[in-house]
Amino acid sequence: MATRSKIAIFQSGIIFLCAIGAWQFSSIISETDESGSISVVDSNGVGHFFDESPDRVVLTNTYAASVMRMLGIDNSVIVGVSGDFYDETLWPELSQRDMVQQSAHSEIDFEALLDSRPDVYIVFATNGMVDTNAIREKLEPVGIRVLALDFYKYDSLRIEIGVMAELFGKQVEAETLFSEFDTIEALVTNRTSQLTESQRPIVVMEHHASLTRDPVVLTGTSQWTDMIHKAGAKNVFADLPGHTTHVDMEAILDANPDVLMFDGIVFDIGFNSFDNESKCDTHFDFIKERPGFDNLNAVSNDRMAIMSGEFAGPMMIHGLPTLAKLIHPEIFSDIDADYFLDEYFSNYHGIERMGKFVCTSGGD
Repeated sequence: MATRSKIAIFQSGIIFLCAIGAWQFSSIISETDESGSISVVDSNGVGHFFDESPDRVVLTNTYAASVMRMLGIDNSVIVGVSGDFYDETLWPELSQRDMVQQSAHSEIDFEALLDSRPDVYIVFATNGMVDTNAIREKLEPVGIRVLALDFYKYDSLRIEIGVMAELFGKQVEAETLFSEFDTIEALVTNRTSQLTESQRPIVVMEHHASLTRDPVVLTGTSQWTDMIHKAGAKNVFADLPGHTTHVDMEAILDANPDVLMFDGIVFDIGFNSFDNESKCDTHFDFIKERPGFDNLNAVSNDRMAIMSGEFAGPMMIHGLPTLAKLIHPEIFSDIDADYFLDEYFSNYHGIERMGKFVCTSGGD
């Protein structure tokens, strides 16, 4: 019995020592995570500390990659991507990188991700189709920092670009980019700021989810509300909470919008896409067939438009003149809106713009 007691005491001592060791090791990791010459806070409010800029990054959405190009960050640091980088014309190097998931919204192939040995995984912060917290819980215990940034909301775009600039030492490039943003915005707002409320058309912007169910509209925290206002119009659903929300058909009928727009992310438009199957026209016909929609101002006056997915990302400022001219063709008749889109692709992607970026019910 005495021998058993001694063995039990010995085992308890070993467990105690192991626990102390684990606590000390955990403390070391925690202290390491909370120190470093580079400090950034992502859009989930999570702080990250780095001794130096990361040289192995995995990202799964093209918005983050676009911002890296806009800041002149060497894409050799990107070691893993998603299937969203399929276009070899726009993403010649990244389309060849190891794929860690099918799309920015799909399940992660954790084996492929770990094989790429990243320091940082860049993921959407507030996208409803991405469970950022669950990703963080799985990856951070194995030493992969999860940096949550959206790049598709106007009110946080500059802040998020600033985070990326701080992380990679591109603060000067960020300031130059912000100066360009200011110039483009001023070109538009100097004209639209003179409009009275009655001169601002009423706009409804539908989300691409409207294709499969009753209308889902872009609302209060969507960048579209800010862009629509800057372009000289009013988003009738701006006061509704969230980024998107479902509304009844009657709500749109009651609003009787002057312009009806659609987020075109799932349409075959945008860079190197040309709507060859005329899905835009099919969609406009579908909208016209909704009960009562033939009496809407936007429909009867042929003022419907589908905007490509690029307008919803970091290209949003360069796309503002296009939106403004669509809403106020009379005010912006002298502005070549395509010039700003061309400059965006030429300056930041090093390529000539190609593709159909806007579909309109009145013809292109």
